[in-house]
Amino acid sequence: MEAVKEQPINEEVNKVTTEELKQLQELNQLFQTYKTQLGDLEVKKSLVITEVNKLRADFTTLETSLMEKYGKDCVINIETGEIKEKENG
Repeated sequence: MEAVKEQPINEEVNKVTTEELKQLQELNQLFQTYKTQLGDLEVKKSLVITEVNKLRADFTTLETSLMEKYGKDCVINIETGEIKEKENG
């Protein structure tokens, strides 16, 4: 990798060019936008995980109730509601 040669700072010119400033500002704005989007996604992810955990708990509660009512070895067809005994083997 080739070393970058540093230019001496000119005391008379103490600003970057207009084009360089524009590029810096655009890149900084994009960076800030993406950081915000990542934060929003993390919040949404957390909310979805919470909802999935609630669904799991609800499913377990219903499953336990159905097993008590119809037996531990029952199989319920999720589309028709038909109950059958679990086949052995």
